[in-house]
Amino acid sequence: MNAASEQLSLPAGDEPAHRPATDAVRLLLFNAQHASPERSRRQAAWIAGQEGADIAVLTEVSSTQGGDALVAALTQRGYATVIAPQPSSPDYRTVIACRTSSARAVPSPVTVTPHRAPAARVTVGGNDFGVLGLYVPSRGPREQRNVAKRAFQEAVTESLPRLLAAFPGTPVIVAGDLNVIERGHQPPHKVFGEWEYVFYDSFQAAGLTDAFRHVHPDQVAHSWFGRSGNGFRFDHLFISAAHAEHVLACDYHLEACEMGLTDHAVMTLLLGLPPTPGEPSSARSTRAR
Repeated sequence: MNAASEQLSLPAGDEPAHRPATDAVRLLLFNAQHASPERSRRQAAWIAGQEGADIAVLTEVSSTQGGDALVAALTQRGYATVIAPQPSSPDYRTVIACRTSSARAVPSPVTVTPHRAPAARVTVGGNDFGVLGLYVPSRGPREQRNVAKRAFQEAVTESLPRLLAAFPGTPVIVAGDLNVIERGHQPPHKVFGEWEYVFYDSFQAAGLTDAFRHVHPDQVAHSWFGRSGNGFRFDHLFISAAHAEHVLACDYHLEACEMGLTDHAVMTLLLGLPPTPGEPSSARSTRAR
């Protein structure tokens, strides 16, 4: 495991509000917005109450008290596995939390600030799959404009083929706040350079499909709004192209944003899985509604 990565195993807390599905991957993407400890605990309570959050990928998690409170609260709320990289110096990080204990951290394929890109191998209903969480840096201060962002994006682009190769024949999910938009985004935003669109394109080039666009090819959607009110689709979920046909749902939700828990829309993915050979249908859970 990468030295920057930490997998927590804390005392069990509350019984989970929902039992993990065994016939589908139910994943939720949530931007923690460097929350305070108090708001972090409210975020964890809300996330744990969502049926579609068997796996939660949390971006913009602080490396200080707020982030620690979020990790502890998720564990107390029934998340058996919490992969929480700790940076060597103050920085935002990404956390992967799973209701199931059949999950483990694997070395991040991203070599630049890997605490922003944890990876996990998860087993659901006898099916293994890979998860990579990403939090791309913002543009940064004027004197270092786009330096960290470009370096991280280049490292992610270089890592994607290795990520897919590490999970041959099994689904791979990449979820995160990429701080970039797709080509043809509505409304258009001139602030983004060609290199940022190339980064978005690199996921498809590596063999990953934009899950939201696969389900909603023409829908205008935004996950974050600037001070001027302009919308941006910054938060993304990608699935290995060979498994895109099994995506049952992929959507944005504003409830948590309207509650003041975050400034980003929450994103959810429902991915169908084949039955385990020999498993009776009565043992299978009901897919998320």
